[in-house]
Amino acid sequence: MTICVFASSSSRIDNEYVIAASNLGSLLAQAKIDVVYGGGGIGLMGKLADAVLENRGRITGIIPSFMKDEGWDHSAVSEMIVTSDMGERKKRMFEMADAVVALPGGLGTLEELTEAMTLKQLGLYYGPIIILNTLNFYKSFIDFLEHMISGHFLRFQHKGMWEIADTAEEVMILLGKNESWHQDPRSIAKI
Repeated sequence: MTICVFASSSSRIDNEYVIAASNLGSLLAQAKIDVVYGGGGIGLMGKLADAVLENRGRITGIIPSFMKDEGWDHSAVSEMIVTSDMGERKKRMFEMADAVVALPGGLGTLEELTEAMTLKQLGLYYGPIIILNTLNFYKSFIDFLEHMISGHFLRFQHKGMWEIADTAEEVMILLGKNESWHQDPRSIAKI
């Protein structure tokens, strides 16, 4: 199994987010679950990678060439795929992923998470999408998703596309469930 993890590159955040990213990396490596991520060496991306490597796990970074040229890649990640742009990066990450986990992050993480949801809604991606809601980081986003459902911009059934975990341990439990959301997502994609 390969898990795609989206996460912040900021190193100026509360330490509880760092602890959660490290815990998740350790648990994934100990469970022999491969990780694919954005290839960064700082912030939550860097801490996740550090924890996977420290626990002898397998991690693959996927990073656009301009980010590598800036030196933003993780120097200890030996499996680093360099792409021509951000779009190719995401495409490769989704192709490798059996499941997606979104840690707290900024605009890039939010964009990746919502693309995963869109692909799942359209039946182009079928794996689990798990939101790690450390320190209730995603509360406003989750409330906004509920607002979309109540306003009929999403069907009530779409709520089943994602799951929410408060801890890295809960992420692991959700990954173990391996339940299918919907057999034919396109049948309910049109509102």
